Amino acid sequence: MRWFGRLFYGAWRGLDALRRVLHLAFLLVLLAIALAAVGQLVPPRVPERAALVVRPSGELVEQLSGEPAERLFSETQGQAAPETLLWDLTTAIRAAASDRRIAALVIDTDDLSGAGQVKLEELAAAIRDFRRSGKRVISYGQYFLQSPYYLAAQADEVYLDPFGFVLLDGYDRYQMYFKTALQKLNVDMHLFRVGNYKSAEEIFTRDSMSTDDRAQSEAYLSALWQGYERAVASARQLKADDIAGYADNYAADVEAAGGDTAQVAKDSHLVSDLKSEQQVDDRLLGLVGADPSGKSYRQITVQDYLHATHAEEKQRGKGPAVGVVIASGDILDGKQPPGTIGGVSTAQLLRTALLDSDIKAVVLRIDSPGGSVLASEQIYRAVQALKQNGKPVVVSMSDVAASGGYYIAAGADEIIASPNTITGSIGVFAAFPTFSRTLAKVGVAVDGVGTTPLSGAMQLDRPLSPAVGQLLQSGVDHTYQEFLERVAKGRGKPIDYINQIAQGHVWAGVDALRIGLVDRLGTYEDAVRDAAARAGLRAPYGVRRIEPELTLMQQLLLQLGSGVEHVLARLGVLHQSATTTGVAQWAQQLERILAHWARLSSVNSIYAYCFCGVE
Repeated sequence: MRWFGRLFYGAWRGLDALRRVLHLAFLLVLLAIALAAVGQLVPPRVPERAALVVRPSGELVEQLSGEPAERLFSETQGQAAPETLLWDLTTAIRAAASDRRIAALVIDTDDLSGAGQVKLEELAAAIRDFRRSGKRVISYGQYFLQSPYYLAAQADEVYLDPFGFVLLDGYDRYQMYFKTALQKLNVDMHLFRVGNYKSAEEIFTRDSMSTDDRAQSEAYLSALWQGYERAVASARQLKADDIAGYADNYAADVEAAGGDTAQVAKDSHLVSDLKSEQQVDDRLLGLVGADPSGKSYRQITVQDYLHATHAEEKQRGKGPAVGVVIASGDILDGKQPPGTIGGVSTAQLLRTALLDSDIKAVVLRIDSPGGSVLASEQIYRAVQALKQNGKPVVVSMSDVAASGGYYIAAGADEIIASPNTITGSIGVFAAFPTFSRTLAKVGVAVDGVGTTPLSGAMQLDRPLSPAVGQLLQSGVDHTYQEFLERVAKGRGKPIDYINQIAQGHVWAGVDALRIGLVDRLGTYEDAVRDAAARAGLRAPYGVRRIEPELTLMQQLLLQLGSGVEHVLARLGVLHQSATTTGVAQWAQQLERILAHWARLSSVNSIYAYCFCGVE
């Protein structure tokens, strides 16, 4: 047995030594990444006559989701960024337009997974500003799906890989319907709503889309698709009918071309030419010259460029400014992290603008389908406080500003939407599932006593009493009336008229202008200019983003984050799949539905929410 003990002891010593070596190696890797990341704190130098490379990754968003620590953790796992901040791109592109060191703009959309049309419009407007400077814009893609192609089309030269394709499949709104499934599971879904078009509950009460929901969906989807056709056709100097024809006849045209999808795109003038990535690099080498290594063209990324130019801007100081508050995501009670709207946290940002003497007006940028009515009311009151203290508020609507998203906009001095914004959906609902019949199926019974008719009435394992149902419907009716009154007051229209165009009806921005829900059509930049004009500001004035104050640790994590991403990219660690399988897409759709209803699950809340997503 002694030899066995020596063998065991030797093996243990060996494993312990291996553990120490691996631990040391891990620490050395972390140290190397940290040192390289800290090195990123030193502002990079902008090369002379360089190309600014715009390479969005993941979803294009108004506001990055989650806390800095969460984003840093994802980056250290080698994951490509799931989101790209729209305003980083527009700021960099507009600064580069007047920067003599930047000679060209390169758009690479291969890692862009999706973006709402209004966000694409904002980015396209910045690209057009850059083109007006006389500098060249070049885009390249191994393939182009609908959202990436919108951006690529804005370039002077659009290059597609000879084995690639341009797929424009239009917009759709298909949903899962759970009525039969709930019946089979013996789940009772109790829904209370106001508004003929408030279709949020239909997925639980029907197995197909209602006639009203189908009609309104067709109307705003058609408006969005026509807007896409016009925008892309204008950028490529084509007719809108050319884009419609390309999408309608795509399968037949590809078959006629022997399956050569790239040639079909070129023959349809959607791309300038078919080139490999190396051929595009050669074109850029001729345009801006080689970098010091001689292996690639002279270039700088958006993040490095912003790092350099922000360091220069810090010398300019403060002064009279327009404050910008971003309200992006579901509207929820209390304090919420970035990427969602908190009744308390977003109201605090508006109060910060109120108390800052340098902020003379506020732009409230909204990208939200709504949520908690209580949280929406808190934000609405904060907007009113700004107005009462002489600070104008102009709302700029992004892709969606509907239901609760419209509630928080209703009291502004001016509402500006894109023609393709989804808005309206002025309606209210409450939802409450009970599982007593489900439990009974497996032999579980619930019984007991309470001191009042409401005792235990909100338990999910008991049937919903008529008294509670009456209570919830009364609350929904009252909240809807309050919603109508706020919209009528803000819009300066009779409440009966607002009720006619409300009813949960969803409108595209162009139709919302016609019926008076918005004041005019325009961009974020238009909203900033109008806010400044209302406050009597003359150029030059500042535009200051009002965001939650970060702790010293959070600031450090943000700085390290860009450095870590830079290092991992150089190491070739970052990865992102180019395509998503149909199964994964289905799972993501189901996950989104469940996540929405999980967030809207408080028994203490009534919701103004628009299930009006567009794919």
